[in-house]
Amino acid sequence: MNKNNACNPLLLKNQLCFPLYASARKIVAAYAPFLKKIGLTYAQYVTMMVLWEETVITMRDLGERLYLDSGTLTPVPKRLEALGYVKRYRKPEDERVVVVEITPQGTALRKTAEQVPYAMGCLLNQKGALFTPEEVEDLRKKLYRILHALEG
Repeated sequence: MNKNNACNPLLLKNQLCFPLYASARKIVAAYAPFLKKIGLTYAQYVTMMVLWEETVITMRDLGERLYLDSGTLTPVPKRLEALGYVKRYRKPEDERVVVVEITPQGTALRKTAEQVPYAMGCLLNQKGALFTPEEVEDLRKKLYRILHALEG
């Protein structure tokens, strides 16, 4: 069998999933020093991004927005609550529903966090423009197409 065959489904270089996986790992690692300055992990950061947009959200809806199951998601708002950025409570009319609400301290953190996307953009473009704004938007849309296709 020709190992350089472009149609060989088991060649790593022919996989779409591998560069996505490796890029995601590298991106999260690249975020780490910027997020460390504001005291958040990447999971906490994206959770706060949703809360800066929504201010109040159920855990179920938060999990859907972040593509996380409850077992993976649950510790994140718990830790953010310990940091004073959110509060969690059960809906009085339905005790099964947990709500996450941003606090004034969490809202104030947004101002500090605004530097993070700029810093990442500078890092990614340090050797010249990686993508045009149109290419960024096209890539974002294509990645969401993959996410939506894999939703269960």
